[in-house]
Amino acid sequence: MKEDREMSCEHTKDKRTEWLNNSLERNEQMAVNRHLADCISCQEEFAADRLIWDGMTKIRVPEPSEAMRNNFYAMLDEFKEAENAAERFSFQSMMESIREFVLPQWTVQVAFSLLLVGLGWVIGNRTSRNKVDATAYQQQIETLAGQVQDMKSAMMLTLLDNPSATERLRAVSYTSEIVQADDRVLEALFATLNNDPNVNVRLVTLEALTQYADNATVREGLVKSLSMQDSPMVQVAMADVMVKLQEKRSVKALKTLLQKEDLNDLVKVKIQQTIKDLS
Repeated sequence: MKEDREMSCEHTKDKRTEWLNNSLERNEQMAVNRHLADCISCQEEFAADRLIWDGMTKIRVPEPSEAMRNNFYAMLDEFKEAENAAERFSFQSMMESIREFVLPQWTVQVAFSLLLVGLGWVIGNRTSRNKVDATAYQQQIETLAGQVQDMKSAMMLTLLDNPSATERLRAVSYTSEIVQADDRVLEALFATLNNDPNVNVRLVTLEALTQYADNATVREGLVKSLSMQDSPMVQVAMADVMVKLQEKRSVKALKTLLQKEDLNDLVKVKIQQTIKDLS
């Protein structure tokens, strides 16, 4: 029972300031009041605290005088001036002053201009050298590409004379890698188209020649080849090429071909349609 009372006294003392300030919640305040009603010791302590508390509320706090306000702002101004003076005479400002004395502004501008000129010369010189190197490298590539083209052309011409149809087909396939065919290549291809005994070789050769159709000589040679073909498959294929190229000059040659007595009936129909498409 004694321990409970002591604990209650400690708890009440902790609430002393809040009790005096009337800031306790209702439940807490009622609990403190019940304890004070039973505990004489706490009543005496709370009475003494109450007396001191009431006395403090009666103490008059003097208003600051106008002189005190003026003195405060004067001290503040002096502090600001001292800070500004310290900043003006800081290490950085001292170095700026020395730099301006030793190295005037015009010398900095001149040095910077010279630096830009030198940098421009170095970049220009290197760029020119790079352009020269790039040009030489490009020329080497073009020379090498030309040599490869010549090698493939020579290989194609050699294989076209091979008795094996397979080798002749392989020779014609090289044209897909020859960007610009010279006169020797074109003549060899037309000779194959007009004279090769193998129909498949002639069909492949016709397709190869079509890729050079931008050349006027090639278009003219294709028109002339119409009258030299005796295979129905090649004749039909050439009729398709004429329509694809919209080669109207082939109409005359197609009409001549149409007059052949041994012309295949299906080929006749195809040629008639081709003439109609081109007319």
